[in-house]
Amino acid sequence: MPTALYDTLRHFADSWGLLYMMAIFLAVVFFLVRPGARASAMAAARIPLDDATPRDREAGQ
Repeated sequence: MPTALYDTLRHFADSWGLLYMMAIFLAVVFFLVRPGARASAMAAARIPLDDATPRDREAGQ
């Protein structure tokens, strides 16, 4: 890869890549602290524990 192209891509990643990652970070933070997020997070956390069928029935025993 030519040095000029590498420098151009690196400059692009250093500037716009940083803004892109910051936007993703802020979106995730907003998603977690928005009103009503606690109830949906608690419901999602309970999914593995709310098993309606015992494991021994699933295995055919």
